[in-house]
Amino acid sequence: MQPSNAFEADAEYGRSRGVRRRGSRPSQSGSDRAPFEVTIDSQNEPVLRAPDRGVSYASNADMDHASVVMYRTLSTASALDLAAKIKKERKPVADDSGDHANQIRNISIHKVDKDAVFGKYDTSLDGLTSKQVEALAANGKINMITPVKSNFLRKLLGYVFGGFNSLMWVAMILCIISYEPLGEPNPSIFNIGVAFVLFVVIVVSTLFYASVDYKSSQVMKSIKTLVSDTAVVTRDGVKMEVDAKSLKPGDIVHLSLGQRVPADIRLVEVSPDLRIDRSLLTGESDPIPATVAMTDENPLETHNLALSSTFVVQGSGVGVVFAIGDDTVIGRIFHLSTKQTDDSTVLQREINKVTICISIIAITFFGVAMMTWGLYTNKQHAGFATLSQAIVNSIGCLTSIVPQGLPVCVALALTIVARIMAARKVLVKNLSIVESAGCMSVLCSDKTGTLTEGHMFVQGLGFIDKTYNDLKSIAKTPIVDLMTRIAYLCNDASFDESQPGTGADRPINGNSTDVAIFKFAVTHTDYGKVDAEYTRVFNIPFNSKSKWMMTVCRCEATGELELYIKGAPDVLASFMTKTIDSAGNAQPLDPAARQHINEMQEAWSRKGQRVLMAGYKKLTMKTFAAGDADFTKKFVSDNLKDICFVGLVGICDPPRADVPGAVRKMRGAGVRIAMVTGDFRLTAEAISRQIGIITSSVVDDLPQMRARKDLYARVSRLTFEQMKPSDDEPVKALVLTGNDVIELEPQDWNVICTEYPEVVFARTTPEQKMLIVEEFKRRGDNIVGVTGDGVNDAPALKTSDIGMAMGAGSDVAKEAAQIVLLNNDFASILVAIENGRLVFENLKKVSLYVMPGGSYTEMMGVITNVFLGMQIPLTSYQQVIFCILHDVTMSISLMFEKPESDLMKQKPRNVRTSRLVDWKFLFQIYCFIGLMTWLSCFGMFFLYWRWQGFGFYDLMLVFDNWKEEYKGHTLEDLNAKLAVSQSIFYVTMTIMQFGNILATRNRRMSMWHSNPFWGPRRNKALLIVMAIHLIICVLNVYISTAPGVNNIFRFGYVPYQFWLLPIPLAVGVLLADETRKYIVRNYPDSFIARMAW
Repeated sequence: MQPSNAFEADAEYGRSRGVRRRGSRPSQSGSDRAPFEVTIDSQNEPVLRAPDRGVSYASNADMDHASVVMYRTLSTASALDLAAKIKKERKPVADDSGDHANQIRNISIHKVDKDAVFGKYDTSLDGLTSKQVEALAANGKINMITPVKSNFLRKLLGYVFGGFNSLMWVAMILCIISYEPLGEPNPSIFNIGVAFVLFVVIVVSTLFYASVDYKSSQVMKSIKTLVSDTAVVTRDGVKMEVDAKSLKPGDIVHLSLGQRVPADIRLVEVSPDLRIDRSLLTGESDPIPATVAMTDENPLETHNLALSSTFVVQGSGVGVVFAIGDDTVIGRIFHLSTKQTDDSTVLQREINKVTICISIIAITFFGVAMMTWGLYTNKQHAGFATLSQAIVNSIGCLTSIVPQGLPVCVALALTIVARIMAARKVLVKNLSIVESAGCMSVLCSDKTGTLTEGHMFVQGLGFIDKTYNDLKSIAKTPIVDLMTRIAYLCNDASFDESQPGTGADRPINGNSTDVAIFKFAVTHTDYGKVDAEYTRVFNIPFNSKSKWMMTVCRCEATGELELYIKGAPDVLASFMTKTIDSAGNAQPLDPAARQHINEMQEAWSRKGQRVLMAGYKKLTMKTFAAGDADFTKKFVSDNLKDICFVGLVGICDPPRADVPGAVRKMRGAGVRIAMVTGDFRLTAEAISRQIGIITSSVVDDLPQMRARKDLYARVSRLTFEQMKPSDDEPVKALVLTGNDVIELEPQDWNVICTEYPEVVFARTTPEQKMLIVEEFKRRGDNIVGVTGDGVNDAPALKTSDIGMAMGAGSDVAKEAAQIVLLNNDFASILVAIENGRLVFENLKKVSLYVMPGGSYTEMMGVITNVFLGMQIPLTSYQQVIFCILHDVTMSISLMFEKPESDLMKQKPRNVRTSRLVDWKFLFQIYCFIGLMTWLSCFGMFFLYWRWQGFGFYDLMLVFDNWKEEYKGHTLEDLNAKLAVSQSIFYVTMTIMQFGNILATRNRRMSMWHSNPFWGPRRNKALLIVMAIHLIICVLNVYISTAPGVNNIFRFGYVPYQFWLLPIPLAVGVLLADETRKYIVRNYPDSFIARMAW
């Protein structure tokens, strides 16, 4: 005869097999009924609720309705309401994310019995027929999550025409046209040479961008592993193994130990010990006991559904497939998470703005130059330049203003920093997200496993007359022996028998709480002796609704039965009527004793510990024969009273050793850390204090916050952008629960984001976490980072500006995140923040380096040619080669610069007001470094012509007078001298960049305190690139003067004096900037300091 329920099955198993400690652990769960009424619900499971009377062992302020110290139950239905609220408040977008949320909410298959399930899918335990499978396959649906499609053509066009490449294409085409047909009848080979160089630039940058993007796209491919490869099914009455992709709704699937659930399945048969690990889906580490009957209205909470991508960790079962592929819960959550936000990062948006701005300026200058030629120069000085020459010269407006090397430098910089972070176990999926981490102003962090070690252990034992806060000093007393026996026998953890070894150090299987208690028990008792003396004959496992676990064991020596129970203090307290002292003497549990227990439990909770209560009772019955559900109901009703309080167990999940230091550094860097956890309020607050998230002595709750009308009045006068904590105000702390979050109004969020630098959100769901992220993003120009590890965290990770998944987290969480912390270490976030800030600082230095020479000085040369009629001082080839080879080579070294000493003492960059290029930055370029550079280059240019007998006014406003016999020189002689002067201009600009790069590598520090050649801020790359920079210049000058080549690239021989004269000018740039830095450091209120970039 088959047992009718899990209780009967467990009792039958114990009777027939004589199982002692290692007996099967059945599963029960219940629904809410009348206070303290022990009933069997419609699913034949025991239900118990605390009464209205009695003593509560947690203060009213610390209880949030159905919250308990130890355990958490996700309220997904309410959470989906919040997610829907967020969607309504956002701007409309063309996606179906709301439909995905509704489809998850509307799952109802768990609410009907198994006969109705069979009827709905026209199936039975014999499975689908071959014809049914063939008919279902006709709809084309397969059991596979469809990856997000990427538009290859769009990507290709982005590689080829993205950034400044579009301008380079325009310039290259114009150069070709200038050769033919506009160059007829005497086309210049020089035009083709410039076009060739521009084409090489386009090809190299395209290949580089494509390779970087390809490497990034290969980082995460794990989504393909979310569906099991094979499945065992029954079809046509035959049990067989099939490809999991071929599963169809109605298939009968057999689940077994170690298997990944291949689809969403409604369970119709389960073994008593079937456990399913949903950690990948929910982030919760405790496996849930599976049942046939519904245990919760919520489809994500009920135990009679086995959802795709979860794991069978114990037992076996049979179920009916009700959803496959994209229709599964994990498929819908995945697609919901992939459609939350714009993929562009802070840095990408910043670069796009700079690109558009510079492109507009370049095109404008090009247009003005051509209009000047057409309306004035060609009419007044017809011989000055042909149309072909005018186009090529005007191309200088494109190539001179555009820092062609900047995009390449950006990509190289991000690649370098990403590799540095990878070495620190921080994996960056999207390179440009690195810089966003440096802008992060708010971090919403998990607690368990992120801020804490994630390894629980028993910290203390509390008895009615003795407390042990250090287990090393525990005494062998009767009460301790009883407590260790309860911890060992009333426990669903067990040794991993598949692993070799003996003794208490063997691996242990079970949920984290049971493992901690089990490890304590086997360490402090002779568990082999306990196994021999006691046999477990009845067991009710813990579930999140009853919040206790009960076992009945027989003492083999006396034949007596003993009931052991452990669970949440606030639930079990009212069952306790007596207690036992250290000597084993029983006594009544009077109000004073209850108060003592209450204070002990609350004190431990404030230390961040989870607290369990343990009790026992000797049963009067001598035999135990479990029967049907009615027997179980009667047994629980008769015996769940007059329990003897044994003691409290304090379980600790300690903070990671490096977290307090990391939190302190982050707060010093202006990053606001908000803990968002599912744990109990007191525990969350205690851990927050231990690690420094909360430092205020006074902590407000929601009613106290709402009572502070002055805060609401002050915030009401602010704009959304101004809603951020002020350093001038005293630090205030706030702790809210998930129930509080549901009640919050917009004005409440305004106060939270503005007035409370220290915030903890306890007992929250992942969807509430998404709401918290949205509200922080909406105010104060915040860049919000989020940590998460479960599938349900994916929407929040995607919604955030910087999603950070734990390396041990779910595949979907890692897919949704931009950064993966491979070592699950909170301190690694500090690495991301520091390197993100360093990226922006170094990119700003790169921009400042490339623009004075490769942009500003070249532009001034083009302006003198187009508008002042002077021969162009730098050819188009020299302009392009300087921007690409020289600028890129030298700027690479800036990306290896170490952070300046005050980098992590500054507040996060405000992405709305602090830009890569701002007016202070432009002042440094155009009125300081760039001004000295172009004046020096023109000075050397005119000095050479002075040596050749030409004065300043002999070169200005020449226009079409530059011809045979001008100043007594042949045209060939004039052009030869021009080639030399252009080469001198090029050489001078090359040498001036030495002074520029040494000045630019520090914003505030003196070079003498940050020596690039030795010491802590040594930059090995700088010496190397300076040598390469000079070698490129020498090769260009002397190889290009060889016969034949000279006609293409137009270089001239540079006298040695002009290699030496620019050196003191470069030193002058460095000394001038050192003087500026000295004023900035010592006179912060001066005009120079206020103008500092």
